[in-house]
Amino acid sequence: MALKATIFKAELQIADLDRHYYQTHNLTIARHPSETDERMMVRLLAFALQADEHLSFTKGLSSEDEPDIWLKNYSEEIELWIDLGQPDEKRLRKACGRARNVVLYNYGGNTSDMWWQVNSGKFSRFENLRIFNLSQEQTQQLAEFSQRSMRLNMTIQEGHVLLSDGERSLDLVLEQRL
Repeated sequence: MALKATIFKAELQIADLDRHYYQTHNLTIARHPSETDERMMVRLLAFALQADEHLSFTKGLSSEDEPDIWLKNYSEEIELWIDLGQPDEKRLRKACGRARNVVLYNYGGNTSDMWWQVNSGKFSRFENLRIFNLSQEQTQQLAEFSQRSMRLNMTIQEGHVLLSDGERSLDLVLEQRL
């Protein structure tokens, strides 16, 4: 018998001072059985960093042809493709061909650094690709905020994200790699 996704609810208040975006999103997040709290929370962070009223989660791990998050226009063209982790060059090349803009949030500690060393030269030719790195320490701390029902505040400014759930806070720093 196949395992089912676990449903999480998040009220996400976003104050993005760089983009002048101030909004509350009530999100339903389906966590795939093989997805960790760490990955799910990185996905939630990626949503906040690119937030838009038309941004949406996709089938994610359940589909190889879709990103984790995307933004489509009214003509169903992909404006923004957001992926997580350490995808291969072929996947990012395909994404860059299908979407106007592609953003990758790379994480995974030492393996993400090795992934970057091996692949960075290949990615420089993609003009519509941006890659950000999150340290393993940060993503592990981020995972600690995971609850079935969450109320989170994120303030974003100049590559820093201040995350708070009312009881604790976390300052995340994004390193732009490309």
